[in-house]
Amino acid sequence: MTLNNVWVFAQVANGVPTTGTLELLTKARAIGANVSAFIGADGASVAGALGEYGATKVYATGDLAGALPGVAVSSAMKAVIDGGNKPDLIMFPQNYEGRDVMSRLSVKLDVTVLTNNIDVTVDGGAVSATTPIFGGNTLVTTTFTGSGPHLVAFRPKSFAAEPAGGGAAEVVAAPVADAGAAKVTAVHVEETSGPKLDEADIVVSGGRGLGEAPSYSMVEELAKLLKGAPGASRAIVDAGWVPYSYQVGQTGKVVKPTIYIAAGISGATQHMVGMKGSKNIIAINKDKEAPIFGVADLGIVGDVHKVLPKLIEAIKSRG
Repeated sequence: MTLNNVWVFAQVANGVPTTGTLELLTKARAIGANVSAFIGADGASVAGALGEYGATKVYATGDLAGALPGVAVSSAMKAVIDGGNKPDLIMFPQNYEGRDVMSRLSVKLDVTVLTNNIDVTVDGGAVSATTPIFGGNTLVTTTFTGSGPHLVAFRPKSFAAEPAGGGAAEVVAAPVADAGAAKVTAVHVEETSGPKLDEADIVVSGGRGLGEAPSYSMVEELAKLLKGAPGASRAIVDAGWVPYSYQVGQTGKVVKPTIYIAAGISGATQHMVGMKGSKNIIAINKDKEAPIFGVADLGIVGDVHKVLPKLIEAIKSRG
């Protein structure tokens, strides 16, 4: 059984829907007969892309003139619901803006929320969300009571983004009663090259086993040769070797690439939560008892300072 009406809080970056938005829309159309996207921006430019992934309608607040979306979008959602269009479920990304909109809407509607989930199911009209706890070692299923709207936030990469091939979604203006006072005054974007860490098909991550910060250059070189993205464990991020944006793990980014190479990473639970969903995991560590080998598809027991240079040399020799 599917729900009648499912909403997705949609986000846009550089003029296109975020990967997280497309992931949520893919899941929404699997459990909902009618899927709508709700966006804190002009909807016309992304109606085609959102429609391709299953949205038949886009509720758009219009340009927020630099205002943070939390107040405006939650206000607009409440107005649409009060107008008679009540969704059974609203899906949010587990990120700053998603949590901001969801928490404000929760207060406005006086309904509970479930955060940090990886799945949602519908059984006889009952909505249940799955949440990993204890570092992902245990899954808890929680079922909502009442008629909703049920508010649920999901971790990135919980679902695979797959186009449905639909036409452009209908754009409907969503009234904003309160845009809020907080505004973005400046945006600083870190310079990067190559694919994004959480979207890369190949990720090469380094850990404390590298020994010192300069050795991380081997990780970056290997990632570049493989047309992948460099990542890191929390240990070397905390040590200041690399920026926080490189961190893979429970408090960093969740990645699910085709190939994940862990170099000098022991495999703490915090890190494995962020990468164990990878299709193929290759671990390089001189400690044969390292926990990372427990999830690896291929394990190399050896010193990363010897293995990585040889691997880099072999790839370069292939031209």
